[in-house]
Amino acid sequence: MKLENNSSYLVTIGLEVHAQLKTQTKMFCSCALEYGAEPNTHLCPVCLGHPGALPVINQEALYLTTLAGLMLSCEIPSVSKFDRKNYFYPDMPKNYQISQFDQPLCLGGAVSLYERAYPKDVQKTSKANEKKIHLTRIHLEEDVAKSFHFQSTSGIDFNRAGTPLIEIVSEPEISTPEEAFAYLTALRQILIYGNISDADMEKGQMRCDVNVSVRPAEQKEFGTKIELKNLNSISGVRRALIFEIQRQCDILARGEKLSQETRRWDDDRGETTLMRLKESAHDYRYFPDPDLLPVHTEHLLVIAKSRMPELPQAKCARLIKEYDLSSYDAGVLTEDYALVTYFEEAIRCTNSKVRPKIVANWIINDLLSALGNASLTIRESPITPEALVELTSLIEQGVISGRQGKEVFLDMMSSKKSPSIIVQEKGLQQVSDTSAIEVFCDTVMSAHPSVVTDFKSGKESALNFLKGQVMKQSQGKANPGLVGEILLKKLAS
Repeated sequence: MKLENNSSYLVTIGLEVHAQLKTQTKMFCSCALEYGAEPNTHLCPVCLGHPGALPVINQEALYLTTLAGLMLSCEIPSVSKFDRKNYFYPDMPKNYQISQFDQPLCLGGAVSLYERAYPKDVQKTSKANEKKIHLTRIHLEEDVAKSFHFQSTSGIDFNRAGTPLIEIVSEPEISTPEEAFAYLTALRQILIYGNISDADMEKGQMRCDVNVSVRPAEQKEFGTKIELKNLNSISGVRRALIFEIQRQCDILARGEKLSQETRRWDDDRGETTLMRLKESAHDYRYFPDPDLLPVHTEHLLVIAKSRMPELPQAKCARLIKEYDLSSYDAGVLTEDYALVTYFEEAIRCTNSKVRPKIVANWIINDLLSALGNASLTIRESPITPEALVELTSLIEQGVISGRQGKEVFLDMMSSKKSPSIIVQEKGLQQVSDTSAIEVFCDTVMSAHPSVVTDFKSGKESALNFLKGQVMKQSQGKANPGLVGEILLKKLAS
């Protein structure tokens, strides 16, 4: 679906991203976190909200939230506190959620948009603008349980209830569905780089609520804010926004009014539907949680700073400078933390005979393609970084040709054997003995005197024919570079 030209209207988008933190236990109790566990097997009186059960703060969750704040250039106030957000839903066993209201752990900050974060169909176009989207806050809270709806019944799994969750709230500075896509892509990348969250939207580890409003271009105040729910992919957010913006523009164009509401996105039908009228903050009756003391953040900052990783765009710039990679290659590698980790592990295995650019080419052009065809991730690669470097080294040293390297690579994917063993088993060692190659050249030149004459008469393409015949004579094992050198010497004599 494409958004029609609605230049007479201004679009304002703000995103609320929930990301589950990568901790071993829940936010306020010691129940283990295990994705895919049997329903209702990781429970205790605290996360079930039994009367008299007292919460204890997960220190690792505090560290990870503070680290997220540092990576996103947030201000970390000296004191933070937890509040009770009161509401009744079947997935909230206590009838309130422990969250943060007026004193969150992180304030301000920003997410920088860059070209490769945008959808592929708009990269290198005027829509892929570099832009900074500012944040309002990041606060820490507990996740709710998970509901399942069947044909005539519903079920609930409380394993997820109490999972540490950060909510990252953007300022209303996003103007297009494409910018929303880039924002989520860049934010997810930072969370993964910091080992803060796996941020897998399919597993519910990262979820997004979208606030969008449309107003006439001449109107200064924002339009009516409408919230979109049930968004489980970054591309789904883009599709939902395209539909909803067009829906709102059509309503305004008919002279009708919009009402503040929450709508559900149906990705199969490609449309939003009404869920409920939107609550306001006062409806939740926030008040400080009496069971939890305020958090002083000085020690959190010390730990978080010690864990601060290299940020994605800084790593990209370093790869370009340090390894002489192109901006495209560095961009592809740094998009995926697991991929750039694989590359850097490979580089640590190299020697001076293998250039980083060659390793990057094999990863981007061959390995990623092969993994995609096999439906594998880089973490599941049957070819280790050490094995890939060994293969490139064999080619660079002239032990095997580039064409033979492709053959060995495919064998490595299927057999997981080392390239040296494959080369030995298949007898692929390249012949670099000049005396042996001279014999092949003499044989070919004697068998094709007319071609030799053609070359000496100025027909340069005759050389390629002779090279091909020598490679055929050697069963593809002769070093192509030496073949060319020796033929030229013999033809010039």
